Amino acid sequence: MILKDVCEEFIIYIKSVRGLSENTVTGYTKDLEHLCEILGDDAPIDNVSSEDLRLCIAKLSDAKMAVTSVNRFIAAVRTLFSYARRFGYILKNPALEIKTLKAPKYMPKFLTSPEIDSLCKAPEKNELLWKTRDKALFEMMYSSGCRVSEIISLKISDLENGNSSAIVTGKGKKDRRVFFEEDAKKALDDYLNDRKNRFQNQAEGDCPYLFVNQNGTHLTSGGVRYILSRYSGEEGINHHINPHAIRHTFATSMLSN
Repeated sequence: MILKDVCEEFIIYIKSVRGLSENTVTGYTKDLEHLCEILGDDAPIDNVSSEDLRLCIAKLSDAKMAVTSVNRFIAAVRTLFSYARRFGYILKNPALEIKTLKAPKYMPKFLTSPEIDSLCKAPEKNELLWKTRDKALFEMMYSSGCRVSEIISLKISDLENGNSSAIVTGKGKKDRRVFFEEDAKKALDDYLNDRKNRFQNQAEGDCPYLFVNQNGTHLTSGGVRYILSRYSGEEGINHHINPHAIRHTFATSMLSN
């Protein structure tokens, strides 16, 4: 088997059988494209050695790729060759000898209690986009600790117990229940009423997803990042953060309490 064919088969496997997230599949695809580019698409996979893999790592490092990105490449390669060994494409796994690079440690970014309160109130003070939706989005992300991919995948039908909880599908397509405290629940109720009035001329159920854009279609992860950038920028609280910082803030609050 040549390298390219095994890589393509492996991507299909992790997507359809393993059920890995779209972001993970996309990342692995890019990493294995680097592997094929350096070693050659038609390289026999059973001829690839640990020295070949170290050469790939060296070339990526020389290209100024971030340490975290190189380590993701190594993880993808390890998983690929483990797959190849499992299905008999190779007799020996050369990736077992490959070690990850030492990455600098950074403290995760999070907001203090006053800062997260200011962010959640920002849509009411500065009606930059869609007040009720944006407040509900921030309150629910903070209350539940959901990832962006999880919050945008929520459907109205996933809400339970009077909109105080929901089932979300996380990494590996694993379901879990999350809860929304009173402020989040109230913000959600206000948003749903506002959404119903705003799109009352559209057929009910046109978009099953909970969060929509101003055209009434499914809100994307890029849309969430844009919304947060507006409210955390100079027009809002003037403390630029990314969506994952809200998840870190949720975890920090849980530990503090």
